[in-house]
Amino acid sequence: MSAPSERVTIKDVAAAAGVSKGAVSLAFNHKPGVSEATRERIFAAARQLGWAPNSSARSLSRQSVDTVGLAICRPARLLGLEPFYMEFVSGIESVLAERDCSLLLRLVDSLEEEIGLQERWWRERQVGGSILVDFHQEDPRVEPLRRLGLPAVAVGHPSLTGGFPSVWTDDAAAVAEAVRYLAALGHRRIAHVGGPRGLGHSAIRTTAFEQTMAELGLRGGLHAETGFSGDEGARATRSLLLTPERPTAILYDNDIMAVAGLGVAAEMGISVPDDLSLLAWDDSQLCRLTHPTLSAMSHDVHGFGAQVTRVLFEVLDGRQVASRPVATPSLVPRASTASPRS
Repeated sequence: MSAPSERVTIKDVAAAAGVSKGAVSLAFNHKPGVSEATRERIFAAARQLGWAPNSSARSLSRQSVDTVGLAICRPARLLGLEPFYMEFVSGIESVLAERDCSLLLRLVDSLEEEIGLQERWWRERQVGGSILVDFHQEDPRVEPLRRLGLPAVAVGHPSLTGGFPSVWTDDAAAVAEAVRYLAALGHRRIAHVGGPRGLGHSAIRTTAFEQTMAELGLRGGLHAETGFSGDEGARATRSLLLTPERPTAILYDNDIMAVAGLGVAAEMGISVPDDLSLLAWDDSQLCRLTHPTLSAMSHDVHGFGAQVTRVLFEVLDGRQVASRPVATPSLVPRASTASPRS
């Protein structure tokens, strides 16, 4: 196991790579004088030792940050359909535009791929800092990116983000509000269609759903895990509605799955909201264009993206930044929720 980065020097990296200290400096400053193979060997030694040049951190306080990085581990097709990330990115861009900065956005297939990408961005000085999203429980990105010294802000609850300054929404409180609202309408069989439990915010929402159902004495709440796509939302809805005691209300973890669920209900001849109430997460135009319109948990996603970016610039300015919650998503009742038919 490599020593902590603060105990490693440029001399250690040079020795590990079998080069001079000058060669290490040339490699990290992208100056001529070392071959590409030697440069890669130096970078590999630095990664193994967890070392980044101190000058990188110092230069950030003296120079403007031109580019901010954002890597998202989602399929490109799904990302293009999901209103949340479009709104979130627009919020990021609104702040970057004020500072004449750019966003470097990449889609990756795995968190391991993202680690390599972030390391390359930082060591090659392509970004001044990054926004980290979609944290998993025991997220594998935390330790390598902390050792790297990457300036970053995390989007997620502090229990998931390993000490990175974080900004998050109170998902647990929002889920509890949604379940209590449906229960107040008279629903006793409530189901939840969520994302994969390994994804941090999905686990938080699922736990809050189960706890709130138990607190209300509503045992046996059904839960389905998905990958957030419309197809998976439709499949989960169909499975739930084919159970012997089908739910009278379903809470979805995004708007795409809720719209798909509405289509499945129509296909099966189940009336919304008379026979089945539907409630979506992340209010968007999709929720307002369906018939009936979809009740939703709403928050300002554009403003959320802007706030995250402002916090990143606080980090880059060298300020001590405390993790902070933003407003809890609030319920917007619409035509898709009603008291169950007796």
